[in-house]
Amino acid sequence: MGEAVREMDWSSWRREKEKKENATMWDMFHLGISRDGLYASDDPNVNKLLHHVTRMPIAHITQKEGGTQLKLIIEFADGGHALFKPMRFPREQETLKNHFYFTDFERHNAEIAAFHLDRLLGFRRAVPITGRNVNITRELYALAQGDLLKTFFISPDNNLCFHGKCSYYCDTAHAICGNPDMLEGSFAIFLPGKEAAPRKVWRHPWRRSYHKRRKAQWEVDDDYCELVKEVHPYNEGRRLLDIMDMAVFDFLMGNMDRHHYETFKMFGNNSAPLHLDHGRGFGKAHHDEVSILAPIYQCCLMRHSTLHTLLRLHTGPERLGAAMRRTMSADPLNPILTEAHHEALDRRLTTILQVVRECLIKAHDPHNVIINDLH
Repeated sequence: MGEAVREMDWSSWRREKEKKENATMWDMFHLGISRDGLYASDDPNVNKLLHHVTRMPIAHITQKEGGTQLKLIIEFADGGHALFKPMRFPREQETLKNHFYFTDFERHNAEIAAFHLDRLLGFRRAVPITGRNVNITRELYALAQGDLLKTFFISPDNNLCFHGKCSYYCDTAHAICGNPDMLEGSFAIFLPGKEAAPRKVWRHPWRRSYHKRRKAQWEVDDDYCELVKEVHPYNEGRRLLDIMDMAVFDFLMGNMDRHHYETFKMFGNNSAPLHLDHGRGFGKAHHDEVSILAPIYQCCLMRHSTLHTLLRLHTGPERLGAAMRRTMSADPLNPILTEAHHEALDRRLTTILQVVRECLIKAHDPHNVIINDLH
């Protein structure tokens, strides 16, 4: 009954939006959200909205509360909102070998690449994101207020910098600087407000320990998936298969930082999980972290539609690395990834298919491994 009420509330909200004669592109994006994805595969509004974000004047900025690193909430002149993650270091600079995944800086280009990867895989669960160059002087410093304004300064190299206020990495030693005042960043389109579309936060069942010495249970128990299958919401419906999709997505970009995920409450357990926060992806082009695939090799599950997409991107005519290069070429900050990362995408895709192949070899019934969802 509760799920039916939430879906009715969502339907009422959509009807009110649709009645507006002057529905904006932001409204149209929100109206396109469904239980299966944030937008339809043939929705032309997404690219239009991203292009709009690269040109729309910024009217107001505030620092987003929470999190370990600086992010700004951007309000545009037309009332739309986006989350801004600034460039921390060049694309060529990879995660240091001795750094844990939970101490790495977030990468603005990883957020952009993750959106394009998610769309190519057919998931459409990552919010649309575009890159944009901003002028720190005119578009940030001129609009900053309060504690944020106090963190702006001129560096010894005469560049305008700021560091904001947060629990980690918000000090002069970790400042964000322009060159001299131009700065790259990713702009992620805001989802509907939580009043209209409340979301539920779930702990990822294959979450890492976030401890220097302690391991998570799934890292030491090969039968861990059997435990997961017994608990809600993984004991029925789509959710466990969604976790397999997420493992594919995270492995391809090398993201080890998937500790929680969100779903829309209005769709109940039929809601696809949202793919959010990918700033720690694409950090190591020459290392493939196979443990990210633990959900797949421990459960031996995958959707037929997901496997079909992976095989197409593996055999071509356009392989995954080339497809990513093509789809990201229109972004204002292109190139988004180094060539080594494009090569890594093709290499990692081969690894995923090998894991699935091994599951099929040891399975009594292949239909228990590849789940038919095409109908």
